Amino acid sequence: MTDKTELPKTFDPAAIEAKWYPHWEETNAFRPERPGAEPYTIVNPPPNVTGSLHIGHALDNTLQDIMIRYERLRGKDALWVVGTDHAGIATQMVVERQLEAAQDKRTNYSREDFVSKVWQWKEESGGAITRQLRRLGCSMDWSREQFTMDPHFSKAVLKVFVDLYNQGLIYRDKRLVNWDPKLKTAISDLEVETREVQGHFWHFRYPLADGVTLDDGRDHIVVATTRPETMLADMAVAVNAADPRYQSVIGKFVELPITGRRIPIVADDHADPELGSGAVKITPGHDFNDFEVGRRAGIAAADMLNMFDAEARVVQTADGLIPAEFIGVDRFDARKLVVERMKALGRLVPHVVTGKDGEVTEHDAEPRTIQTPYGDRGGVVIEPWLTDQWYVDAKTLAQPAIEAVKTGVIEIVPKSWEKTYFHWMDNIQPWCVSRQLWWGHRIPAWYGSDGQCYVAETEDAAQALAGDGVTLERDGDVLDTWFSSALWPFATLGWPDAAPPPFVPSEVEVRQGTVEQGPSTSLGTNGLGGAPSNLLAKHYPNDLLISGFDILFFWDARMAMMGTHFMGQAPWKRLYLHGLVRAADGAKMSKSKGNTVDPLGLIDSYGADALRFFMAAMESQGRDIKMDERRVEGYRNFATKLWNAARFCQANGIGASSSVSAPAATLAVNRWIIGEVVETVAALDKALGDLRFDAAANAIYHFVWDQFCDWYLELIKPVLSAEGDAGEAAETRAVAGWVLDQILVMLHPFMPFITEELWHALGERSGDLIVAQWPAPQAEVDAGAKAETEWRIDLVGSIRSAKNELGIAPGTRLKAYVQDANDQTKAWVNGFWTGAQRLARIDFAPLDGAAPEGANLQIVVNEATFVLPLEGIIDIAAEKARLTKALEAVSKEAKSLEGRLSNPAFVEKAKPEAVEKARADHAEKSAEAERLAAALARLG
Repeated sequence: MTDKTELPKTFDPAAIEAKWYPHWEETNAFRPERPGAEPYTIVNPPPNVTGSLHIGHALDNTLQDIMIRYERLRGKDALWVVGTDHAGIATQMVVERQLEAAQDKRTNYSREDFVSKVWQWKEESGGAITRQLRRLGCSMDWSREQFTMDPHFSKAVLKVFVDLYNQGLIYRDKRLVNWDPKLKTAISDLEVETREVQGHFWHFRYPLADGVTLDDGRDHIVVATTRPETMLADMAVAVNAADPRYQSVIGKFVELPITGRRIPIVADDHADPELGSGAVKITPGHDFNDFEVGRRAGIAAADMLNMFDAEARVVQTADGLIPAEFIGVDRFDARKLVVERMKALGRLVPHVVTGKDGEVTEHDAEPRTIQTPYGDRGGVVIEPWLTDQWYVDAKTLAQPAIEAVKTGVIEIVPKSWEKTYFHWMDNIQPWCVSRQLWWGHRIPAWYGSDGQCYVAETEDAAQALAGDGVTLERDGDVLDTWFSSALWPFATLGWPDAAPPPFVPSEVEVRQGTVEQGPSTSLGTNGLGGAPSNLLAKHYPNDLLISGFDILFFWDARMAMMGTHFMGQAPWKRLYLHGLVRAADGAKMSKSKGNTVDPLGLIDSYGADALRFFMAAMESQGRDIKMDERRVEGYRNFATKLWNAARFCQANGIGASSSVSAPAATLAVNRWIIGEVVETVAALDKALGDLRFDAAANAIYHFVWDQFCDWYLELIKPVLSAEGDAGEAAETRAVAGWVLDQILVMLHPFMPFITEELWHALGERSGDLIVAQWPAPQAEVDAGAKAETEWRIDLVGSIRSAKNELGIAPGTRLKAYVQDANDQTKAWVNGFWTGAQRLARIDFAPLDGAAPEGANLQIVVNEATFVLPLEGIIDIAAEKARLTKALEAVSKEAKSLEGRLSNPAFVEKAKPEAVEKARADHAEKSAEAERLAAALARLG
C-alpha cells in the first residue's frame, strides 16, 4: 500500500478504518521484528470474556495505544499483551441465564458437562470485546492473545497456589465472608456495593438471668438492632467496661427470649456508651464486627453459631434452640416473625413519637437510613456467613509491594494516589480466594479419607503425598478470578516455564519477613508451545500499567504483590491511574440512569480517530472526564481540516518527504515552521514522558490547526503562486512536505487511521506509517525567523480581526501607513509587501509617508503603529453608534452576571452546572465587552 493517490474531497472515517486495521494485523505491524531493540511493554487489563466495549474501556485502551504507538515509532520492541479474563461469576451467570431461558438449569448437568457448555459459549459468543477493540484501533499483539483459562496460564495459576500453600501463605480457615445468597458464593469486599436503604431500628429487652438486676433495679438490658432475625444466633451482649450502668453485670448472663439461650455479658470497647443503650447484641456468626468481639471474648470460630443456609434461609443452630416455626424461613420473613414474637412476649420496646400537636404515638421501630451491602453481580443483600474458605496471607505479601512504591521502584501517577494505596495495603485483610462456582480454576486441594488435606498441582501428585490406601476427594471450589489475573504481567510472558522455581523459605522466615522473596529470571520455554523464548527476561518487568483507579485494589495491588513475590521484581515501573468517564452533567454513568454512552455509536458517527483524540485531550491526571459529544464532533472536524490541508498540499505539488531531518531552508517562514516542529516534538516527548495526555494532545492539536493549517499554508501561498520565485517555491514544497510528514508521525499515536491513509496518499513510501521513525529534525529554533513570522501572523490576524469588528468586508483593500517602526520592523515590512496584499488585503504606503487626517483604524504590533484610513470605507458615526450600543448591552449583561456570582446564596445553593454556566457566560460577555471597547478605541 504505497501508491500515491489523489485524496477524495470528503473525509470518510469508516472506509479508512475498514481498510487499514486488517492491513496492519495481516502484516504483523503491531509487533515488528526488532530482536535487538530496547523493549517496551504494557499489559492490557484483561476485559471479561463476557464484556462489550464501554466508554471506560475506550479511555483505558486509547491511552495504552497512544503509548504503544509512540514507543513503536521511537524504534522500541513495543509489546502490548492482550487477552481476556474468564470472569468466573459473570460467565457462569451468562450461561445459566441461557439455560433458564430454555427452561433448563445448571444442576441438571454434571460439573464437567456444564463446564463444557461454558467453553462452547466462549468459542461461539465470548470475546466480542476483542473485535470491538480492533474498531478502536488498538495495536495489540493479537498473535499472542491469551485467556486466563488457557493451559499455560492455568499451569501458572496452579503453581502459584501450591507454592504459596507450601510457603504457609495460603491456608484454609473458618471466617466470615460476604455471601451472595443468589449466586451462592463468597465474594470479596471489593465486589460489594453499599446502598442507602430505608430500614428500621428495633429495641428489645433481654432479661437478665439468675435473678440478677442492674443497679437501677431493672431486670433486663435493652439492645438495639437493624437485623432482628440474627438474635436467633446471638452468643453474647457486649457493654463497655467504663460504662457505670453495666459494671456490676459484666460476666453475668441474659436469657434470650424465643430461644431461651443463656449468653454472657462481656466487656468490649466495641460497645459505645454514647450510642443507644450502650449495650450491643453479639452475633459472631453473622456480623463482621461481632465476629471480632466474639474472638476477643474467647469464642472460637468453630463454635460460633450459624443460622442460615446458602440461600439465607433459617437453619437450626448447633445447640438446637431455634423453634421449629423458624426453620426454612427466608431471612427477611424471619425478621418479621421475630418482631412479632418479641412483641407478643412484651420484649419489644416501642419507639415513641411526639407530634407537633403534642399527641404521642407508638411504633414498633424507629425509621432509619441504613448503609446496606449488595453484591454487584447478584444484586441482592449480602449476608455475612461463617464458612470454611481458602485465604491468602495478603499482609505478608503486601510488604514488598508497599516498599516498591515507597522506594520509587514503582512510580504511581498521579502521585496523589499513593496515600490511598498505602492506606489499603497497610490495613489489608486476609484475602478470601475460594469461590463456590463450577467455572474457573479449580482449587488444587484434595481431602483424604484420613482426614488430611493434600495440595498439589495434579491428583497424582496429591495421591503420592497421601500414600496408598487413602481415598481422595477434590475441593469443589474454584479460585477468585482476581487471583489468576494477578499473575497477568508474568504468566502471559511464559512463566513458569521461562523461570526457575521460586525460592521456598520456611513459614517462620516468611512470617517474620526475614527472607528475600522471589527468583531471578532466566531463559527457558515460553509456555505457549515449548519453543525457546526470552520474552520473560526481555519484557518483565513491564514498563507501564494503565488502569482505572477503581481497580487499584481489585487488580493493580494484587499484581504488585504476586509480581514482587514470584519474580523478585515489581511487575511494572510505572502505574498510571486515570479517572472515570462521567455523563455531561458530571453524574456517574449507569444503565439504570440511562446516561451511558456507547463508544461504538460514537465511532459510527464521528470515527475512531475523533473519539480517541477526545479521550486523550480530556485526560487530565487525577480528574474524571465529562462526556461531551460536541467535542468529539469537534475533533472529527479537526481530522477534516487536516484532510483538506493534505488535499491543498497535493494540489500544489507538495508530497511525501524522503528526509527524516529537516530540509535546508532560507525563507523565514520555512525556517519558522521547522522550528515549530522542533518545539512540538519536544513538547510531545515531555508530555508523553510525564504521562500528560491532555498536554500532548493540546500540543499537536494547536500545531496542526494553528501553526500549520491556519498560518503556514496561508503564508506560503504567495511563494507557491505562478509569479513566485522558482527556487523559493521548490524549497517551500520540500519543507511543507517534510512538515506534513512530521505531523502525520506525531499525530499517529492519537489518530492512527487518518494519518496512515494520508501517509500513503502523499507519495511512495518504503513502509507503513505505523512502523515509521519518530521525528528527529536535527534542527534548531531560528529565533529571528520565529520573531519575523510571528510578527506577520500578529499583523495579519490583527487587521483581519479589526475589519471584522468594524463590519468591513474581508476582501476590502486598505492603505496602511507605518509609524514609529524601528529598522527591524521596516525590513520586515519590505519583505512582506506581497504577502500583506494577499493575506491582509492591505497596501503598504511608503515607509516615510504620513497618514492623512481623518478617521482611521490603528493597529499596534510590537513598537510600530499601522494606520489604516477609513474615509469612504465605512460610515464612522454610524459605526461608533453601533459599537457603543452593543457595548452598553453586553456590559449590562456582564454586570448582571457578576452580581449573581458575587451573591453567596447563588454560588452555594444553585446547582453546580448552573454556577459553572454563569461563570462561562460572564467570561464570554466580559471578553465581548473588551473587544467592543477596543474597536471603539481604534476609531478614535
